[in-house]
Amino acid sequence: MASMHARVAAAYERIRPLVRETPVEESAALAGDSGATVLLKLEHLQHTGSFKFRGASHKIALLTAEQAARGVVAASNGNHGLGIAAAARARSIAAEVFVSSSVAPAKARRIESLGARIRTAGSDPLTAELAARHAAESSGRVFISPYNDLDVVAGQGTIAVELDRQAPHLDAVFVAVGGGGLIAGIGGFLKSVSPATQIIGCWPENSPVLYQCLQAGQVIDVPEKPTLSESTSGGLEPHSVTLELCRNTIDRAIFVSEDEILAAMRLVLEAEHWVIEGAAALAVAAFRQDAHRWAGKTVAIVLCGRNVSPEVWRRVV
Repeated sequence: MASMHARVAAAYERIRPLVRETPVEESAALAGDSGATVLLKLEHLQHTGSFKFRGASHKIALLTAEQAARGVVAASNGNHGLGIAAAARARSIAAEVFVSSSVAPAKARRIESLGARIRTAGSDPLTAELAARHAAESSGRVFISPYNDLDVVAGQGTIAVELDRQAPHLDAVFVAVGGGGLIAGIGGFLKSVSPATQIIGCWPENSPVLYQCLQAGQVIDVPEKPTLSESTSGGLEPHSVTLELCRNTIDRAIFVSEDEILAAMRLVLEAEHWVIEGAAALAVAAFRQDAHRWAGKTVAIVLCGRNVSPEVWRRVV
């Protein structure tokens, strides 16, 4: 199997014309009195408002003409669905996105507005995912997983190619973890070009699914509570490729309370005037919890998305 470094580097060249190279900005406000230099990777400014557009664009760029003609299927209650819909539209491919009944209506409407067809299945993301896979298999279409796909992971990892050029001497990168595709891609690339950089996985206390699976050494059923970090919630698909990838890339785990996530969303809004979603605030909150460790060091925080549901936004303001 090609190394993740090679996969990410190839993905970067492939999707470079399609994705936005997102800026890196220093934040004195988030550094506070920690003595750290804090850099924000502004991936919430990516097309569709999240990093998911990268993985979706990469997978869709790799489809053969025959696969493209049949169309693609995905499952997502938000950012992955938006990324798939936009990337498919850019290549004039039909896309069907399965959502669970818990999807925020505003997100479902946005996915539809980008040209994808919406199908509802079950009350939780994993049920929708399994239904989507079944629909793809029975119709001969390509299913595009939000995380359980090496091509998607490589697409997400292209963030690290930019980071390595924009901020070459990073001591740590803070990344929110859901299915693990983002941190597996970023970590897989940085481990080879900057082995001293610590890859820090950030989880909501209410939904540490991949962490518990890593502890168990296999995919297990992990009970979850609701979290403001909506984009990182949901169970892990059996035999997910991200389990092995993350075992080899995550150096440290930090767990964040709901109050800390909310405070981080407000802080970024007040100090930097950025609207970020709970998953992005998760990484900010994790740094704030850990800030004392990084005095005199340079860290990056990936602001992974800005697509806040109206329900969560009401709590922020």
